[in-house]
Amino acid sequence: MRIQKYTHACVRLEKGDQALVIDPGTFSEAEPLDGATAVLITHEHPDHLDPAKLEKYPDLPIYTNEAVAEQLADFGTDRLNVVAEGSRFEIGAFQISVHGALHEVIHPDLPSVPNVGFFVDDSFFHPGDAFTVPDRPVRTLMVPVSAPWLRAADSVDYIRTVRPELALAVHDGLYNDIGLSIVDRLLGQMAEQAGSEYRRLAVGAAVDA
Repeated sequence: MRIQKYTHACVRLEKGDQALVIDPGTFSEAEPLDGATAVLITHEHPDHLDPAKLEKYPDLPIYTNEAVAEQLADFGTDRLNVVAEGSRFEIGAFQISVHGALHEVIHPDLPSVPNVGFFVDDSFFHPGDAFTVPDRPVRTLMVPVSAPWLRAADSVDYIRTVRPELALAVHDGLYNDIGLSIVDRLLGQMAEQAGSEYRRLAVGAAVDA
C-alpha cells in the first residue's frame, strides 16, 4: 500500500488503481481527491472536513460518523455511509475497521465531538484527533504531532503504547519549521527507544508500507 501525505491531516492510500483519501480538510489540497475511490472523514472540525471540496466530487462516496453525516445531509443518503466504533466494511480492495469514538479533550469546558479512527488492511491506522489504541498490532501509525489538545509527550507515549513498525507524523500543520524540527528530533529519538521508526513526510511525499 502506498501512503501519500498532504498538508496537515490529509492522507491518500493507494493500492493499484484504487485510492482512499482520509480527512481532506480546509488546510489540505483538493488534489488527493482526484481519481479517488472513496473519502473517509474522522470528525467534523474544518481542518479535517471541507464540504466545499467534497461538493466538487459528487460521485465520491463518503464514510464518516453520524455527526458529520448530519452536517452533510444535503449530499444525499446514497453518497453518505455512517460508521461507528466496531464497524467493518470493504471499499474495493481495502478492508477497513473503525476504532474510537471521541475527540481528545481540548479543554474540560468545551464539549467533546465524535471522532472515529480508520484501520486499513489490518496494517495502517489513522486515529483522527485522538490517541486511540487499536485492539491489534499496527504496522504503520499516523501520529498527531501538533494540536491544542496535545503535548509532545502525548505523541511519544502514543508511539510507545502502540509500538508500530513505522510512525508517520500527521496533524502537523500548526507549527512552523522551527517547532517541527524540535518535535521531529524528540519523537525520532523516543520512537527509536521504543523499537519504532518515526518519519515526517513532506507534503506530496509518499512511502510504501
